[in-house]
Amino acid sequence: MLDTLITSKTRLKLLLKFFLNGSNSAYLRNLEQEFGESTNAIRIELNRFEEADLLVSHFEGNKKLYKANHKHPLFGDLQSIVQKFIGLDQVIVRIVEKIGGLKQLYLEGSFARGIASDVIDLVFVGSEIDTNYLVRLIEKAEPIVHRKIRYLLLRPEELKGHLEKLDYKPLLLWSE
Repeated sequence: MLDTLITSKTRLKLLLKFFLNGSNSAYLRNLEQEFGESTNAIRIELNRFEEADLLVSHFEGNKKLYKANHKHPLFGDLQSIVQKFIGLDQVIVRIVEKIGGLKQLYLEGSFARGIASDVIDLVFVGSEIDTNYLVRLIEKAEPIVHRKIRYLLLRPEELKGHLEKLDYKPLLLWSE
């Protein structure tokens, strides 16, 4: 639905990149490699987002680093729309609210980096989570979100070590 409203694939990719996980930041050249598109097309869209005050930028050496403007009044709304586009709202409703023992839920992988994917990578943190029930809930949620859901179960004491191994910041979707 969002992809039909947004006429530019580059614009959609930028929305995913910066508004799905608000901690993401990127340089133009990184985006060129990541998106597989010309720097000119990406630069045009970055400029539009920056003119609309949706993105902020600063220079690190001779590179311009872009990041979502968390102070923009529409930041939360855009983030919510992008999450709904991916189906994360349905995952939370259909899985998180029905399993016990859950302390936190993180989004990892491609989507956490702001890259569209057919797979949603989730990390469930908690103790005494009924794995069989979780698998059944995931199987029910996948056709609704039209994506595969890959998951990892961690005990709370394992979370810190897991997060330290990542080269990006995962997105906290839900917390007790």
